[in-house]
Amino acid sequence: MIRTLLVDDQQLVRAGLRMLCESTSDIEVVGEAPHGGEAIRPAGRVKPDVVLMDLRMPGTDGITATKTILGERPATRIVVLTTFDDDEHLYPALAAGACGFLAKDATPAELLDGIRRAAAGGSPFSDDVLRRLVGQAVRSRAERPDLPLTPREREVLGLVGMGLSNADIAARMHVGVTTVKTHVANLMDKTGSPSRVHLAILAVRHDLTPDNGKR
Repeated sequence: MIRTLLVDDQQLVRAGLRMLCESTSDIEVVGEAPHGGEAIRPAGRVKPDVVLMDLRMPGTDGITATKTILGERPATRIVVLTTFDDDEHLYPALAAGACGFLAKDATPAELLDGIRRAAAGGSPFSDDVLRRLVGQAVRSRAERPDLPLTPREREVLGLVGMGLSNADIAARMHVGVTTVKTHVANLMDKTGSPSRVHLAILAVRHDLTPDNGKR
């Protein structure tokens, strides 16, 4: 079971998320919180695998809560739920350690798939959110530097850009998970990327993400 904590200041949103998660056989809602401050305490108590985190909430916001939770439980996977007017919060959430970004208008299937991808070590994205992240990166850095990567590393980077986990990438490339881990570590070192999310943005900026398949 994927133990999931729901954090959103709107009770109706939390209720809808709970109903959706409880309609599955592999996702269990272990807690809810109306703002970041209320999320930090249960995160330490119920030990969620995945946290669905809203960003703009009264009191402690989602970015502060993300930093605090990951500081105490680094293995927790935090997926941000965002709206179209949340652009200014996307990069701070990325820097705080969020592993994925899903739009609040994502379909139920996309949301459930995102929880599963995050739990498996992947980085789930809604396409429009990834485009907005890339757009911010392009605006802040007009030039696109060359990537000194091998063809195999470029292939792995493209698959990371799809939000796939190491196991998914290994299956697609017909190699071992350890080999993929080595490639990802080399990619982070060569590109100076501190996380898989940064790698994913880099993949999209350089048009390395395969057209087929879901991010």
